[in-house]
Amino acid sequence: MTQTVVSIFVVLVLTVVGCRLPSTKGRQVVLLAASYLFYASWGIGFLSILISSSLMNYTCGWALRRKATAPRLWIGIALNLLPLAFFKYLPVLLDLGPADSWQYELGHQILLPVGMSFWTFQGLSYLFDIYFEEELDPSLLEFCLYMAFWPTVLSGPICRLPSMLPQFRQLSPFSWDDLSAGSLRFFQGVIMKFVLAQILGSGWHPGEGINAGFDQMKGGWGGVDVWLLGIGFGFLLFFDFAGYSQMVIGIARIFGIRVAENFDRPFLSPTPSIFWTRWHMSLSFWIRDYLFNPLAAAGRRYSWWPYVVLIISMTFFGLWHGAKWTFVVYGVYHGLILVMHRLGQQMKRQFSLRPPRNLGAFLSWGATFLLVSVGFIIFRAADLTQVWTMLRAVFTPAAYGHFAMPRSFYILMLTVAVGYFVVTAGHALLLSWRARYREAIGERRETAGAKWPVTVANKFTWIIGALFDFFTARLWWWLAPALSILVFWVGLVIDTKQEAVIAVTPFIYTLF
Repeated sequence: MTQTVVSIFVVLVLTVVGCRLPSTKGRQVVLLAASYLFYASWGIGFLSILISSSLMNYTCGWALRRKATAPRLWIGIALNLLPLAFFKYLPVLLDLGPADSWQYELGHQILLPVGMSFWTFQGLSYLFDIYFEEELDPSLLEFCLYMAFWPTVLSGPICRLPSMLPQFRQLSPFSWDDLSAGSLRFFQGVIMKFVLAQILGSGWHPGEGINAGFDQMKGGWGGVDVWLLGIGFGFLLFFDFAGYSQMVIGIARIFGIRVAENFDRPFLSPTPSIFWTRWHMSLSFWIRDYLFNPLAAAGRRYSWWPYVVLIISMTFFGLWHGAKWTFVVYGVYHGLILVMHRLGQQMKRQFSLRPPRNLGAFLSWGATFLLVSVGFIIFRAADLTQVWTMLRAVFTPAAYGHFAMPRSFYILMLTVAVGYFVVTAGHALLLSWRARYREAIGERRETAGAKWPVTVANKFTWIIGALFDFFTARLWWWLAPALSILVFWVGLVIDTKQEAVIAVTPFIYTLF
């Protein structure tokens, strides 16, 4: 524990010093040293694999820049996917053998380097960008920093070199705006992960949360139980992973570096297609740009081919999480949903179906929300047998009279679901009021000396907008001191090795 705290403290000091150095190369060297030190705290062996992958991808990129041919690209793809398959998928296959066999023992000795799925995809995106004639010329130092940048190396977001390289080369002056915005994002992430996700996972009391609900195989589930478990796990996964992403984005922003967004109000998505532009966005866009679009273009003369590619792409999305049948079915399920949505849109245009606007939007959102929640059941279930048992309860009318969970579970699910939508709506309202206030201030400045009309109806909106604008612009007053304390606490609980000491669940996506 002491070593982890010291490592994080040194990493933060190096990052602060590095971001203030006048030399761009010096800054890159210090940031890379901080990133390697941070990653080495998870294991020197893991760091050696990360460095080897960085050198390999840089060499493959150099070869592609000289001559961008398909065989060279495929070699680069294979050199990335083979190590990932060895560490991530081979142990699952070896576990299928007898418990006393050498294969089983070997499978338990192979450990997946933390974050390997994420930085492998970053390396692949670099090769694809060069092959598709993106003008990229990173130095070896810059590329290694891109692969190992410490805020994103564990669980993303998956970054692209075209967006990161200019920031590594540009000296960003200290900005109070960056400190305020970054502190807010970090603080939001801490609340999402260490409060909301923790409560959802464990419940108010042991045995009353989402995890206990999925684990009660003997007692069975009622129809309402299954729906609430699917909805609840969706929120749990969102608060956990989106919370982590918020923290990462906030930390990077504090130091003047902006990384890709990963979530954008996914549970307000009106259609399945829009959902996948708001959920795990860095991975969704990666699959769209480097898998779906090239495959769809290859068979564009066939009208049915894009639907096949949708299912292939989403199956790949599921497999990315691990070699497990539930992940495969999860991907196929969402691929079929996207195909059905496209076919439905075509039928709607063909038959000129136009329900009342508000009713149609509400029904579309409700259907999307429920379909996505069913997908979360498939994703979280232990195996396909549990998936079948839970979904059978959903489609059995008599099951809706059976309630297997304690009363506090239903209260918790209702509170979280309603609270999410209320807070989301309130935040959107505050943003709109702040925009109106800023617009009014701009008009006042343009009409200086003239009478500035202020209606009673707008006074309240402008006052609230002004207060919101004032505090969001000066968050460092009160969030910066809290940040210095929270960052050390996060350093203690982010390490899964401390789970037995501190009763906080590890970040879910560090498992992938």
